[in-house]
Amino acid sequence: MSQLNVIVERVFDADKELVWKALTEKELMKLWYFDVKEFNTVVGFEFEFWAGEEGGKQWKHLCGITEVIPEKKLTYSWKYDGYSGMSHVTFELNEENNGTKLKLTHTGIDTFPSDIPELAIQNFEKGWNELIHVSLKEFLEK
Repeated sequence: MSQLNVIVERVFDADKELVWKALTEKELMKLWYFDVKEFNTVVGFEFEFWAGEEGGKQWKHLCGITEVIPEKKLTYSWKYDGYSGMSHVTFELNEENNGTKLKLTHTGIDTFPSDIPELAIQNFEKGWNELIHVSLKEFLEK
């Protein structure tokens, strides 16, 4: 397995059901994550969204659900339209100390073109840390 993986863990003061809904319901996802037009926790379901630096290049993300264990695990493929490479994002949930521990793992980042600075591992680390430790925390614990 590649060494270029991003792993972010956090315990939220929220129950597993709420965290799962935040990860899987498009109306809630757009409040902390990305604005996806459609989202369904069915293996094979494909979805897309645009994201990037504010005022900078926007990237079309193409994703497909590969594994679903309700309120426990969600995995989807993650690639960029027009670029080589395929990665996978996994969210795992476990109850911990009257809250919910989320472990996010993003694998396969090294399959993206190495000559594109925006696709460097440091940018994925920064992005996922911001999304999990700031955006999702604020959404769940408000």
